[in-house]
Amino acid sequence: MAHSSLTYEVVLGAHDLAVPMGTEQRIPVRSEDIFVHPKWSSFCVACGNDIALLKLSRGAVLQRGVQSGRLPPAGDVLPDEYPCYLSGWGRLSTGGPLPDTLQQALLPVVAHERCTQPDWWGALAVRSTMICAGGGEQSGCNGDSGGPLNCPTADGGWEVHGVASFVSSLGCNAPKKPTVFTRVSAFKDWINEIMSSN
Repeated sequence: MAHSSLTYEVVLGAHDLAVPMGTEQRIPVRSEDIFVHPKWSSFCVACGNDIALLKLSRGAVLQRGVQSGRLPPAGDVLPDEYPCYLSGWGRLSTGGPLPDTLQQALLPVVAHERCTQPDWWGALAVRSTMICAGGGEQSGCNGDSGGPLNCPTADGGWEVHGVASFVSSLGCNAPKKPTVFTRVSAFKDWINEIMSSN
């Protein structure tokens, strides 16, 4: 497989893109250290498998603004209305401006049974390997893709349950069209396999 000549970097600890704090960590990622799920297709986002792992070229320094995310147990499915948060620098509204500062939005989980109703997303658009969240006053929008859906745990911690995947072509905050995320707990075996072999 030919690798692209593009170079990538992960920026950790960023908050305001217009006013860098100087404490951000910029860590290169080699193109061969990007692991896209083998069943992902850019021509069929609704087919699922919208997940990739990046291997940093060196370790991150954990500090106040940089922490590692915990993953949920394999197969874990959150109940309807469970309070989770999306963060990102995506558009503030459909076709709207991109913010300089990191945004966060409370997006309660929409259970699979509800999200797959015909007048919601429907069963063809949302698979069991996905999580729907939001659809009320706040949502994800263009530019949030790949961002984490963080959910609180009983022990006071947080787990990354979702990776932002897509929103409705009707708009970012269309009624009955919550933001759709890749469900991390459905890919735990694949994540473990990639990490252990690389």
